[in-house]
Amino acid sequence: MGSLRSRVLGWVGRRYLARQSKKGFDLEKMSSFLPDSALLPLKRDGLDPVAEIGAIRAEAPISKLDLPFGMNAWLVTGYDEAKAVLGKVTEFSSDFTNLVGSAGVTEDQNPGGLGFADPPVHTRLRKLLTPEFTMRRLNRLTSRIDEIVAEQLDAMAAADGPVDLWQAFALPIPSLTICELLGVSYEDREDFQRLSTARFDLFGGASASLGAMSESLTYLLDIVKKQRAEPGDGLLGMLIKEHGDEISDQELAGLADGVLTGGLETTASMLALGALVLLRDEKAFDAVRGDDESVHRFVEELLRYLTVVQMAFPRFAKQDMEIAGVQISEGDIVLVSLSAADRDTKLGSDMDTFDATREPTSHLAFSYGIHRCIGAELARMELRTAYPALVRRFPNLRLAVPAEELSFRKVSIVYGLDELPVLVG
Repeated sequence: MGSLRSRVLGWVGRRYLARQSKKGFDLEKMSSFLPDSALLPLKRDGLDPVAEIGAIRAEAPISKLDLPFGMNAWLVTGYDEAKAVLGKVTEFSSDFTNLVGSAGVTEDQNPGGLGFADPPVHTRLRKLLTPEFTMRRLNRLTSRIDEIVAEQLDAMAAADGPVDLWQAFALPIPSLTICELLGVSYEDREDFQRLSTARFDLFGGASASLGAMSESLTYLLDIVKKQRAEPGDGLLGMLIKEHGDEISDQELAGLADGVLTGGLETTASMLALGALVLLRDEKAFDAVRGDDESVHRFVEELLRYLTVVQMAFPRFAKQDMEIAGVQISEGDIVLVSLSAADRDTKLGSDMDTFDATREPTSHLAFSYGIHRCIGAELARMELRTAYPALVRRFPNLRLAVPAEELSFRKVSIVYGLDELPVLVG
C-alpha cells in the first residue's frame, strides 16, 4: 500500500510540476541573470557567510537590494535591525497573498501553516499548536529520541567502510522524531525527506519547490482524514481531540507540513554541519564528551555560528516607516539575513569564530517575533542528544575524504551538505 501511494503521489507531483513549469519563472533559470548581490545572502564560503555580507553589514545594516522587474527590496544584515523588522507585527506582512501574481504563483498554491500567515489567522493557529511544543509535552519523546539515535549509531557501527553521516545519522534522526511527534507512519519518510529538501533548494526552481509542497500536502490531507476518523496520540490526534471543531483539514495538513519541513531539513543540516565542526575542532569534540552544561553551550554556539536557515520569511511593508534611519515605503520587500545578523559584533566579540566555550547568546537561529520557530525546543532536544552520543560512540570519528572535496549546497535557504563521508573505526 505504501509503495502504491508513493507511486501515485509521484505521478501527481510530476503532473503538477509539468503544469507549473509552463507558468512564471523558474529560479534555476532566474539565477543566471539575477544580480550577484541578490544571491549573496544565500551564499557561503564553507561554513561561513561570504565576506561580502560582513562588509555590507559594516557599511549599512539595512541596504538596498538590487532586484529586477522594478521590485523595491531591502536586505537587513545587522542584528539590532533584524530584531526590529522581525518584531514588527502590524507594520509588516508575511501572508502568502503577497506572493500571488508574481513568478506564476497562484492562490491555490498556498501551503498553509504559520510561516505565510498573518494575525489573526496566525495567532489562532499558533495558539492551537503551542501547547504541543511545551517541554511538558515534548518530554514524552525523550526516550524515543534516545532510541532513534542509538539505532542510527548501531547501523553506522555495522557498516563496512566509509559511512555517509548525512544519510545514516543526520537525516533519519529528525525524520523519525517528527513521524513520532505527528503520530503518522514511517513508511513514506524517504519521500518526505526528498520533498523537504526540494522546497528549500533554489536551484531546483520555484515550480519544483511548490510541487514538493503540493505533494506532501496531498499525503498529509489523507493522514488528517484518517486521524479524524480515529485520532491517535500524536500531535494531529491531540489537535483533533482537543480542537477538532475549530480547525479544518486543510489547516491541520498545513500545520503538519510546517512542522515536518521546518523541523526535518533544518535539524538534519544542523546535525551534519555540526558534526563537521566537531571533526575540525578537537577542543569542541572533547567538550561535547563532557557534562550537560558543556553540551548546552556547544549547541547554542553552534546554532548561532551555523544559522542554517539563512533567511527569514520575506516581509512586505504595509505602510511607510523608518528603521535605523532608512526610509521603507509601503509595498517594499524586506529580507532579513539571519546568518549575517548572527555574526554581528552586537552579539559579542569575534563572532566569525566558533567557540564551544562561549556563553549562550540571544541568537536568531530560530528567527524572532511571532514567526520564531515553534519547534525550537524539539530541535534542541535532538541536538543535545545526538552530538554527545555520536562522539562517545565513535571517539575516532574522522572524515573519509579530504575536507576540500566536501560538497555544500550552492544557493539554498537552508544551508547544508550534500553528503558527509566519515570513518567510524
